[in-house]
Amino acid sequence: MYLTWPWNDRAGKLSPLKLVTFVIMFLPAIWLIYQVEAGNFGRVPLAGLTYWSGVWATALLLAALAVTPAAKIFFWPQAVIMRRMIGVTALVYTIAHLFIYFALRFWDFGSIGNEMITRLTLIIATISMIGLLPLGATSFDAAVKWMGTQKWQRLHNTIYFLTALAMIHFLLSPGIYPPQYLMTGMFFWLMAWRYFDKRGHGNNLRTLVLLAIATWFVAALSEAGWVWAYHGFEPGWTFSNNFKMTFGMSAAWKVLTIALAIPVVAYLRNARRQETVE
Repeated sequence: MYLTWPWNDRAGKLSPLKLVTFVIMFLPAIWLIYQVEAGNFGRVPLAGLTYWSGVWATALLLAALAVTPAAKIFFWPQAVIMRRMIGVTALVYTIAHLFIYFALRFWDFGSIGNEMITRLTLIIATISMIGLLPLGATSFDAAVKWMGTQKWQRLHNTIYFLTALAMIHFLLSPGIYPPQYLMTGMFFWLMAWRYFDKRGHGNNLRTLVLLAIATWFVAALSEAGWVWAYHGFEPGWTFSNNFKMTFGMSAAWKVLTIALAIPVVAYLRNARRQETVE
């Protein structure tokens, strides 16, 4: 098997895009270490470290799913070379999240094993993590040749289901955290975009704007519904908070801002491409 540096392209030459991506993949770990050293995770740093390592692992899964839309919407085919690196890094952070959880539970595998088969959130997390392992193990070109393109693709299409499980695990976290609903909206956007792209509307600016608005509703309603079902808060009160700045900018408005930026950037990039061609 021929091995090369992760920042090189298939020809063995340095890829600036892969090198930048490689460096960025270390930033969440650096951020986590800084938070621990600064005492920002409180008296039990492992608790905060467990939560936020899981947040970053989930965010990286979403980032891996975002590569294909970025490549198509922004006419940026080179972006696909980042997908494998981001996906493998998501697996690394997921495994780190698991070991940090073990440390939080004092490596008491009897208690840990009991939790993993009795607590719904951990059952879901375990299934998701186990499912990610074969994806990581086959994330190289030789695996595609060995398995065949169709079988390899079917296996790696399970990433959508596994990411959905990771999102549910995240939502079942104790407490109420805005990133839960921000990422819920982003996951909805990523899945809905794939639906429209298969029907030839993935680059349609009107579709992207309408999708952004729909994403806002999904994020806001999922927050109201989930907080009501899981924590008992009145959904109308939670939903109405999206129109107040008392608690700062809500997750729904943040995801709307991100989603609306996509057609704007796509329009500007397309206009620039047309000027270049002319």
